[in-house]
Formats: sequence, C-alpha cells, structure tokens
Amino acid sequence: MPFQIVRNDITRVEADVIVNTANPKPIVGDGTDSAVYRAAGKERLLAERMKIGCIASGQAAVTPAFGLPAKYIIHTVGPAWIDGKHGESDTLRSCYSNSLALAEQLSAESIAFPLISTGVYGFPKNEALDIALSEIGKYLLTHDMNIILVVFDKESFRISEKLMGAIDEYIDEFGIDKLSGDEYTERSRIYRRRKIREQLHNTDDSSLEAILGSTGETFQQCLLRLIDESGMDDVTVYKKANIDRKLFSSIRCNVDYKPKKKTAVALAIALELDMPAMMDLLSRAGIAFSPSSKFDLIISYCVANREYDIYKINAVLFEYDQPTLCDL
Repeated sequence: MPFQIVRNDITRVEADVIVNTANPKPIVGDGTDSAVYRAAGKERLLAERMKIGCIASGQAAVTPAFGLPAKYIIHTVGPAWIDGKHGESDTLRSCYSNSLALAEQLSAESIAFPLISTGVYGFPKNEALDIALSEIGKYLLTHDMNIILVVFDKESFRISEKLMGAIDEYIDEFGIDKLSGDEYTERSRIYRRRKIREQLHNTDDSSLEAILGSTGETFQQCLLRLIDESGMDDVTVYKKANIDRKLFSSIRCNVDYKPKKKTAVALAIALELDMPAMMDLLSRAGIAFSPSSKFDLIISYCVANREYDIYKINAVLFEYDQPTLCDL
C-alpha cells in the first residue's frame, strides 16, 4: 500500500529509510533523535553525523542506518515553533519534500516518517499533521513509494478540534448505539432510523431512477464506467485511492472481482462520488453501510462534506481507532 499510518516506535519500523528529526548540530538531541541514536548505535552514528556537519532547518542529509531495521537514516531538521509567522510551515514542508527527494535518489522503496517538529520543537500537532499529509499526498500523485507515518502514542497525534467536534456531533446525531434502552419510544426509534437513511442515501426519485437504470453491472463494470465518466485515467484513480497498481490491475482484469469493503470505499472516494453513487457502486459488490458502524458514519460525514482527500480521511479514521483505508 502506498501510504499507511501506524502506532509504533519508529526505531522498530522496517523500511528502507527511517527519517530522524535531527538536531541542526552534529550532537545527540532529545526525543526521536535520541531514540534513533540509541537504537542505531550511538558512537557509529554520531561519527557519520559529524562528517555531515550542521544541517539547516528544512534540509536533509543521509547516513547508514547501522543497528536500525533500515538501510539509511535521513536526518532532517524541523522548525522550532514561534508563532506561525516566521516561515515555520514552509520549513516543515521542506523537511518532508527534501527527505522524499533524497529517498528517491537512494532508490528507496519505502520510508518511515515521524510527525516532524511536534515534540520539543512545539509545532502544533494538528497543523503538523495537515502539512505531513499534504506533502505525502502530493508526492504520491506522481511517484511510487511506500510511505509510513509513525505515531508513537495517542498524545502525539491530533486532528483539529473543530473537525473532531463536527464528527462527534454527526455520530451522536446519526449513530444508533444510544437507541437501546427504555428512554426512547418506538416512534423515536423509527424517526431516528428514517433520518439516518435520509442522510446515508440522500437521493430523490429522479436520481434513484438513474441508478436503477444501470442495474446488471458488476462492481468492476460499474467502476470502469465511472472512471470513464470522471475523465480521470486509471493511474490517477488508484493513486487517489491509495491502492497499488497490482491490486487495481486485478480489478480491471476480472469482471467478477469482489473487493474488500475498504477497497471499494477507497475507489469511491478517489472518484469523488456522492452518497447515492457511492452506495450504488458498493452494492455491486454486496457491500452496504450501517448507521451502527462508526467507520461507516465517518465515511458518510466526509462524503456529505465533500472531503475526498484519502490521507485526511485516514487520519480521521486513525484518530477514532477505526481501520484506515490504507489497510487493504
């Protein structure tokens, strides 16, 4: 899979390249930097790092990985947060783009990033996450590489409080987990379920007739038709869906292909389908949404609000401890 978010210690992640949030001077810093030196072998790594000398903020340099389960360590110096008005965001973007460019020069097939600058440098976690996802997504649209965003613990990862609040409100309104118990009458149950169906299947008679008019297609046939209608090519679609070329080739070559739910949803997101078209595509594979599923409600919220950036959607799913669309 091209991109995934994992909760782990980055020094234990297997990848061709491990990215270290380095001190600008050739000394052992705090946080991730200290952990990388300990795991790789402090003396050998520090000797290599001293050969490089100082690294400017936003720049990147490479050393062997020594004791880490990787071939190389890319050392990049993130910005220290001041107030957001001193070029911090641009510098952080450079950390990701320069590290990816250097990994490409090394012919790396995989790279693992921490959330750069969110530790002792104090960069706001939600803004740092947005920048990381943006730069990774931009790179993957035109390159092939497996990219892993490694989060050490729950406190290290934040989506915006505004978005969290909106999703929580949506789940509270449309989720049915609270409908058990005597405090709700049967009339309330029926009303809530009708509201859920209206939200998940927001359609009218004319659009329903259009959907029903295309019955008989398999999932693969419907998908390929939608790709043609979108004006996008196959490469753009499978990259936007965060699936690899081999998986997409399997779908294209098999008229009766039955995808996993997350694969089907990822492709619907890539095509930027509205809820009726998305539900129709999924139904071709016998897949349905349930208002009792937090995963389904989060996807429904994103589609209803036209959020089709799969990297951001995966971050939301990860925050809510749901399977991400990259776990295909």
